[in-house]
Amino acid sequence: MKILLTGKDGQVGLALHKRLVSLGEVIATDRNEVNLENPDAIRVFIEKIKPDIIINTAAYTDVDKAEAEIELAHKVNAEAPRVLAEKASQLNVPIIHFSTDYVFDGLKNEPYVETDQANPQSIYGETKWKGEEAVRNHEKHIILRISWVFSSRGQNFLKTILKLIQEKASLNIVSNQRGTPTSVDVIAEVTYKIVKSILIESNFKDFGTYHIALEGETNWYEYACFMTDEVIRLGLKTTMTSKDIKSIPTDAYPTLAKRPMNSRLNTTKIKNAFMLELPHWKEEVEAVLKLAVINP
Repeated sequence: MKILLTGKDGQVGLALHKRLVSLGEVIATDRNEVNLENPDAIRVFIEKIKPDIIINTAAYTDVDKAEAEIELAHKVNAEAPRVLAEKASQLNVPIIHFSTDYVFDGLKNEPYVETDQANPQSIYGETKWKGEEAVRNHEKHIILRISWVFSSRGQNFLKTILKLIQEKASLNIVSNQRGTPTSVDVIAEVTYKIVKSILIESNFKDFGTYHIALEGETNWYEYACFMTDEVIRLGLKTTMTSKDIKSIPTDAYPTLAKRPMNSRLNTTKIKNAFMLELPHWKEEVEAVLKLAVINP
């Protein structure tokens, strides 16, 4: 069994690579092995290895820089998934593609369900939506939307706050954007179960779009305060406490790209389809912070 995994150095790619090795040969790539900016390079590589399943975790994820680097974001987030899906169709193999809550406008009051109308408000969101649409042209597809991803590696909000509370005397954090912090470990575990189901079930029919998120919800300010209290409880020496974190509105922290005010994703569909129980976000944050304090 050959599993092609793109984006091996990203947060999701790293965790997924470790989890998938028990299912077969994982051919994990980065831009050195396969440059996703080059459609011909993608085609040649896939034709050479002939994978049994394609999993695309790679993406252009610099949300603000994408507002200027439109062509590059389009190549990686929209064009590359189109080519991957085309090759999957030619080989008649499944493709799993990761997307984002940024395909929505963030104006809904409730968590988004998979069938809600997309209305991206940024170049990043627009290119990710185009990538989704391209992948949907392939019958055997799974699209997994994720948001507020964190891990002990890579660049993410948890890592940033952990660093800042050991350096700064105070912080201003946005409090009116809501979502659910979601660990790469859970994302990898859910994806593993989906891949296993596809490989085991000869008549697998649960292809489509799904949301992955942990239980519960919060905002960036509450998230930062929770983290700070937790690491202090674990014995980490910080230069501030949660009382030194100030709540501010989004418009007090302007960014080049517009952020969704609501990033909450409804997970009923994926829990029912794959019989999943998802942990609360606080449990996963606590686990990652504990490791960070013990092994800084």
